[in-house]
Amino acid sequence: MDENYLARYHLSSPRKPWGLEWRSSVFFVTFVVGLGVTTDLLVYSLIVPVIPFQLEHLGYQGVSGLVGWLLFAYSAGLVVSTPPIAFLSERYNNRRIPFLCGQIALIGAQVMLMEAPTYWVMALARIIQGISSSVVWVVGLALICDTVPEKSTGRQLGLALSGMPLGLIIGYPVSGALYKPFGFHGPFIFGIIVTTFDFLCRILVIERKEAIAWGFDPTARLTATEEKGPDAIVPGTAAHPPSVRSEPLQDAADSVPCPAAATIPRISLWAVVVKLLTSSRAVTVFVNVLLYGVMYTSAEPAIPLHLQSVWGLDSAKVGLIYVAAVVPTLFSSALAGWWTDRNGTAVISVICLLLSLPWWGLLILQTSLALFIVAFALQSFFISGTVAPFTAELAAVTRALEGVGCQKALILIPADFSPYPTQLYDHLRQGWMAICLLGIGLSVLASLLVFWWFGDEPLY
Repeated sequence: MDENYLARYHLSSPRKPWGLEWRSSVFFVTFVVGLGVTTDLLVYSLIVPVIPFQLEHLGYQGVSGLVGWLLFAYSAGLVVSTPPIAFLSERYNNRRIPFLCGQIALIGAQVMLMEAPTYWVMALARIIQGISSSVVWVVGLALICDTVPEKSTGRQLGLALSGMPLGLIIGYPVSGALYKPFGFHGPFIFGIIVTTFDFLCRILVIERKEAIAWGFDPTARLTATEEKGPDAIVPGTAAHPPSVRSEPLQDAADSVPCPAAATIPRISLWAVVVKLLTSSRAVTVFVNVLLYGVMYTSAEPAIPLHLQSVWGLDSAKVGLIYVAAVVPTLFSSALAGWWTDRNGTAVISVICLLLSLPWWGLLILQTSLALFIVAFALQSFFISGTVAPFTAELAAVTRALEGVGCQKALILIPADFSPYPTQLYDHLRQGWMAICLLGIGLSVLASLLVFWWFGDEPLY
C-alpha cells in the first residue's frame, strides 16, 4: 500500500470539507486530544475506587496486590502495543485512522471488563485498554506536534494533558457513586457513553496536511494571531473564506512542512531506539516517566484500602476524597506548560519534584483525615506538574535528532510501570509508610536527573 494512500483518499472528494477551518484548528485538535486523554484516564480510574471491594466480594485475598497487577496489565498492553502503533502511524503518515481504531478497542475492552466473570478476564480487558491508551499518547500527542507551532508546543501539550486530572476528577466519584446503586456495571456504562462521545469528536478532526491541501494552514493562522493579533492575515491561512480553495492540491499531503514524517528522513524503528538511547536527555525523560509511573501506581491501589482501614470509608466516600485531592491538579499541567514555553523544562520540573516531598511525608500521618486530603491534593498537584515539561523535553530532543519524529520518540514514553511496589501495602506491616517513603526517594532521584541532564543548558 502506498504510504500516502490514506491521505489521498481523504483528499479525493471534490468538495471542501464542512467546517474545514475549525475542524483542523489548533484549538480543536488540542481539545480532541485533551478529550482523549480525559477519556483514557476516566476509564483507567473507574475501577480504582470499586475494584478492591469487588474483588473482596468475589472472595479474592491480597486485594491490593491484585489491583496492582490489573494496573500493570494496563501498562503492559501500553508498552507492547506502542512500537507497532508508532510505526504504522509514521509509515502511513496518518493520525486519524489509528485514533479512531483505538477508541473502538476501548469500548470493547470496557464491555469485556464489565462482564468479566473471573480475574484473568479482567486482566485481559485491562491489556486491551492499555493498547487503546497507547493510541492517545503516541498518535494524539504526535498530532499536536504536527499541528502546533514549535514555540507553543509546551502550552498546548499542557492544555491537552490537563485532561489527566480532569479524567480522574470525573472517574473517581462517578465510579463510587454508580457502584452503590447499580453495581459493577454502572461505572462502565458511564465510561462507554463518554468513550462514544470522544469517538464522534475524533471523527471530526481534519489533519493539518489535509487542511493545507485546501489552502488552510492552522499552524500559520495561530502564529499570525499570536504575533499580530486576531485580525492578522497570512497568505495561505484562510483568514477570510475566499482564501480557502474549492479544489484540493493533489500533492499537498506529500509536502506538508510539519514535524511529521513528511519532512523527516525515514530510518528504521530500531535506529530510532538507538538514537534515543544514546541521548542522555532522552534517556533522562524515559527514566523520569518510569519513576513517575512507579510513584503513581504504587500508591493508587492502596489508597482505597488505606482510607477504609484507618477512617472506615466506603467506595462512594473514597471517590469524593479523590475529587478533593485531584481538583488542584487540573491546573498544574497547564501552568507547567505555560512556564515551560517561557523558561524551559528543567527549572519547573525540579521545583515540582522538590515541592512534592513534604506532602509525601505528611501522607504517612494518620491523625487527621482533613490533613490527609490536603497533603494528597498538594502532592498530586506538584507531581502532575511534571508531565507537561517531561513531554516538552522529549519533543525538544526529537527536534535535535535527525530522523526522529515526535511520534517515533513516543514509542518509549509509556514506561513499564512495575507491579512490585503495589505489593508493599499487602506484605509489609507498615506498607503505607513504605509507599510514601518510596515516593520521597523516587522524587529526589528524579529531581537529580533533571538537574544534571534536562535542557539545552543543564542547571548543573
